[in-house]
Amino acid sequence: MIRAHRAQRTFPNAGAFFGCTGTDRFGQLVVASITPVLTVRSTAAAVEFYKAAFGAIEISRVEASDGQLVIDLAIGQARFRVVDEAPTASNLSPETLGGTSVRLNLLVEEPDATAAQAVAAGAVEVFPIADQPYGLRQGRFADPFGHHWLIGKPLPVGIAAED
Repeated sequence: MIRAHRAQRTFPNAGAFFGCTGTDRFGQLVVASITPVLTVRSTAAAVEFYKAAFGAIEISRVEASDGQLVIDLAIGQARFRVVDEAPTASNLSPETLGGTSVRLNLLVEEPDATAAQAVAAGAVEVFPIADQPYGLRQGRFADPFGHHWLIGKPLPVGIAAED
């Protein structure tokens, strides 16, 4: 049983209803979330790219005694983390691995403009922005650090590219 935050009574399914996984040590509800962590060879350079390409803002920055950086960023309400590569901890960048198996799906109001801004900042177009048969106006772009971004927006219902 989870006590809903600031509630006067106990709600047996409050956690499930609000997407919560339990409570923290202060009794506050903990909401399930996923934060992508992008491993790169140069966190400082990657952060500057994400700021220029997507208008990312820096939320927090931690520098370890060995100089390794961990920086939290946000694009709108979407948060992600950028960290320096650390081979001894099995944290390898796409550059070291020779590719990536993960794509980041960035939904924005103006995908064409966002894609153009990303390319101007140094991204490489993998496939152009176009209306896709799966209901998105979307394209794929590789950032200079090997991470792939799907930039798009949902199409109005009933509008999709022909197969």
